[in-house]
Amino acid sequence: MVVTFFPGFRWRPQLKLAQVTTPEQPLDLVQGGCLEQVTVAYETYGQLSEGRDNVILVAHALTGDSHPAAHDQYDEQGWWEPLIGPGRPLDTTRFFVICANVLGGCQGTTGPSSLEPATGKPYGMRFPEITVKDMVRVQKRLLDILGIEHLSLVVGGSMGGMQAVQWAVDYPGFVDAAIVIAAPGYSSPQAIAYNRVGRQAVTLDPAWQNGDYYGSPGPKQGLAAARALGMITYQSELSMSYKFGRRTRAGQFEIENYLDYQGEGMVKRFDANSYLYLLRALDLFDIGTGYSSYEAALARIDARILVVGVSSDILYPPHQQEELAKALRQAGVCTDFAIIDSPHGHDGFLIDFHLLRPILTNFINKVLPVSAVVPIRQWIKFRASSLAYLGARLVPDVSV
Repeated sequence: MVVTFFPGFRWRPQLKLAQVTTPEQPLDLVQGGCLEQVTVAYETYGQLSEGRDNVILVAHALTGDSHPAAHDQYDEQGWWEPLIGPGRPLDTTRFFVICANVLGGCQGTTGPSSLEPATGKPYGMRFPEITVKDMVRVQKRLLDILGIEHLSLVVGGSMGGMQAVQWAVDYPGFVDAAIVIAAPGYSSPQAIAYNRVGRQAVTLDPAWQNGDYYGSPGPKQGLAAARALGMITYQSELSMSYKFGRRTRAGQFEIENYLDYQGEGMVKRFDANSYLYLLRALDLFDIGTGYSSYEAALARIDARILVVGVSSDILYPPHQQEELAKALRQAGVCTDFAIIDSPHGHDGFLIDFHLLRPILTNFINKVLPVSAVVPIRQWIKFRASSLAYLGARLVPDVSV
């Protein structure tokens, strides 16, 4: 098993690895080509029931990873900390929660920074083009290896929400319910335009070297600029005005300092080529791909769906979630719809947990049977170790 971690990755003892392809069983990709060696990095929470029927799959957003929550009081917080754990919406006394780094990523799952078997060098831009559908196929192979034949729920926000609805379309009968947060049924021209400029920022940096920059600092300036653009699309005018106003520090507006800080952080923790590939996967997303029509794809769904929008989202505005919910209902899919009234823009699904908690909890309790699968002593031990996290909210700087 060949595994490559981007230098900024922090290893966690709870991280697990699985090879989901072989030369005999390669992964054929939607856009053409195949991958013979795919390793998936994933983490799990809670206890798998004897019937293996209490599984929740959490799908992460663009620059996320397989660590949505801490495993104990000594572990670092995850990007969905207040939503996963005993007594939280994704209750680990009831459910076995899995989160995997996506195909094309740089946090343990095979991507452009991984070694190409034929050359022994990083793929770079020789890595084949990938889609959200390919990400879901890799997750399905992981579940097959784990002996899991059914999902109670798939849930995610932004690119994670795209994966959730893709799961419901591609694997009817396998998924009981899906929660789609801050994601559309297909990428709009405006969202594609944002991503186009972000990719150009990377590829026009001379240090990008056509993607063969490994072993060098790489396109630091280009990736930082791309991240700055992304951060603008994740905010709202109201949130920027509240957080930064027209305040200055060291000769710069605070919003400029913030964007610089985000860009610097991105360069340290993420691979520029992965960013290019994942942005392109977002552009290509259309739930109708591979089916006779968008409507025909949605009509395949037999899961219960919850669609959630964020009121101030400018990247995937709430009217796109409303459109998706309407199309689902017209296709005969049992669909719930909600909008959280958040000032934080697209990042609202990573910040406004006090608004998401009741919506997710009510939906999950309504569509999934209640059963405690974790022994009470284990629950008490975990509950006590995680008291410091209960009610916690991630800082607004956490973004997709």
